[in-house]
Amino acid sequence: MFEKVLIANRGEIALRIHRACHEMGIKTVAVHSTADSEAMHVRLADESVCIGPPASKDSYLNIPSILAAAEITGADAIHPGYGFLSENAQFADIVEDHGITFIGPSADHIRMMGDKIMAKETVKKLGIPVVPGSDGGITEDDEAFKVCKEIGYPVIVKAAAGGGGRGMKVVRSESELSSALSSCRTEAKAAFGDDAVYIEKFLGKPRHIEFQIIGDRHGNCIHLGERDCSLQRRHQKVLEEAPSPVIDAETRARMGGIVAKAMADFGYVGAGTIEFLYENGEFYFIEMNTRLQVEHPVTEMITGIDLVREQISVAAGNPLAYKQEWVEFKGHAIECRINAEHPFNFTPNPGKVTNCHVPGGLNVRCDSAVYTGYNIPPYYDSMIGKLIVSGYTREGCILRLRRALEEYVIEGVTTTIPLHQTLIDNEDFRAGDYDIHWLEKFLADNPEG
Repeated sequence: MFEKVLIANRGEIALRIHRACHEMGIKTVAVHSTADSEAMHVRLADESVCIGPPASKDSYLNIPSILAAAEITGADAIHPGYGFLSENAQFADIVEDHGITFIGPSADHIRMMGDKIMAKETVKKLGIPVVPGSDGGITEDDEAFKVCKEIGYPVIVKAAAGGGGRGMKVVRSESELSSALSSCRTEAKAAFGDDAVYIEKFLGKPRHIEFQIIGDRHGNCIHLGERDCSLQRRHQKVLEEAPSPVIDAETRARMGGIVAKAMADFGYVGAGTIEFLYENGEFYFIEMNTRLQVEHPVTEMITGIDLVREQISVAAGNPLAYKQEWVEFKGHAIECRINAEHPFNFTPNPGKVTNCHVPGGLNVRCDSAVYTGYNIPPYYDSMIGKLIVSGYTREGCILRLRRALEEYVIEGVTTTIPLHQTLIDNEDFRAGDYDIHWLEKFLADNPEG
């Protein structure tokens, strides 16, 4: 096992990794920008190193500074968390080249799954169902028109190297296709330095269902069930739950078995998430995230399995601590992402937290690095915490979540807590009747909540 892990991240996920390491008897190194010198992960880590000024490109994305921090502190592994460098294949390569273990999959696997066209081709060969569409990148408009005629409108044009909803356009008729291709290529080039695009069938009212998997270096891979991440705004997740209200045990076992076998055949090591659109009883692969997900706690709450601990363990070369038949799914869990933003128009609101009280009680978990007196910096993502609640039933979970949200106090800045209070009392949500477009329609119809 590792003796010292450098955590190449910040905020709640850095704190989450620190806690897992200390429970395993591993010392931690926190890296931080000058803006995060008083952050909780910096206060609690065994050692800390300042790696640059506030801007991410000069600190949390500064590979030479992070490697220097690892070398001067003697860290033998680096955990990237999520975001920042977590899916940067070059970073994973450089870390390993310096004799330090990257806690995550191989650089080759990150590279393959980071290219949406290559990822789709790869999982299709592995037996995972995919959305009908182009076999690869589209370079000529004539080729695009041919593909669209074969699969039928509406279609969606996507940047091959895209993410976060950038470089995506829905095309509902042939007359819209040329301008959409041009727009997507321009946006993709600006955002990702790559103007390659591909085309898929556009699904009208799908849900976003993702399966959590984890594999080791010994050929083992298991799934930990699915999460429903359909409540999204501009392709950004807002609330997640596990299990999905629309997936039964038989479907879970079948699809989970498919993705676990595929990733075992792929030789995948570490935690990963296979993401699908789900409509009319069918799953369609959209992408794989080769890292820990923001919403991993809901899976931990219903399985009792510490995903970060397993990540660290398999990276150290140990076999998985669990066999598939040992995994049990108990109850229901929901996670609310708490952002320092206006709850309905999402204007960022960084600043000083003058009072903070987190909820407690049975099966209530709060992953946050915020404390009274903490200054939320304006330079990074506005998520400041995650409230995760579980219950024996979905209805019981919602009732507990309502109480926990009432108890959650963050003063001095505006947060999205009121949005979550509104959502969980909505009839459609209570019935589990929503899709990936539901939240944006709800916000358009209720701009003030």
